[in-house]
This record gives sequence, structure tokens and C-alpha cells, in this order.
Amino acid sequence: MIRAKLQNSTTVFLVGNIEPTMEWYKRLGFKSDYFPPGFAILRRDEIELFLQQQPGYVAPDDPGRMEREAWNVYIVTDDVRALYEEFSSVPEVKISRQLCPQEYGMMEFDVIDLNGHRLVFAQPITEFNAG
Repeated sequence: MIRAKLQNSTTVFLVGNIEPTMEWYKRLGFKSDYFPPGFAILRRDEIELFLQQQPGYVAPDDPGRMEREAWNVYIVTDDVRALYEEFSSVPEVKISRQLCPQEYGMMEFDVIDLNGHRLVFAQPITEFNAG
């Protein structure tokens, strides 16, 4: 039996107010295409995120999720240190976990967007140390 090959995946974030969210992601270097009513495609380099607006949407209060710092999207970069420095210089961007090595071989940091979505940016430690 021939199986279809999966080729790509795009993260979709549900948001309550799309315009401020698009503006926040511009601070991270994402360009946006808005398709009223309530849909946007954000792009930076090879990464694409979709936003879907649900008026009045508020992320559920989930203390357990916050306690374990659950991720919404994991993005691998070729220079996590430069990205960390870039985002750290933007006052509106909150670094929620500082740049740190992980036992599974990645150097990572997190940011949380204005809707509570946690984005992890990472690079293999072997590449990080070589840079």
C-alpha cells in the first residue's frame, strides 16, 4: 500500500483580538497578511503561524499548564543566541524562560505572546557551541 507523505504543518493560534496580536508578532520580525474577518498568516523566514480570531476569546486559566510551562509551538533556529538578544531588546516582548541548555541536547528560551501562547526557540547545543 502506498502511503501519502506528510510535508508540512502550521501552528494555528486562537486569539480574541487579531490586530494587536499581529502588531506584537511584528516585533518578533514576522510579516503578516490579514484576511478579514479574523484570519491572518504570519511569516518569518521558513516559519508560518496562522491566527484565527474568535471575538471575546480568552485563553483558559489553566494553572497546571502554567506551572509546567507547557509549550504551544517549538521553533528551531540556526542562531538561538542572536534571536535571544534580538527579542531581549524589544520592551514589549517578555522572555519567560532565559536562554538555557537542556539535557536533551537543545539550547532554548521561551516567550509568551499577549494571548498566553508560549513559543520556544531552540538550537542543537552542538551547533550552538560551534558558533
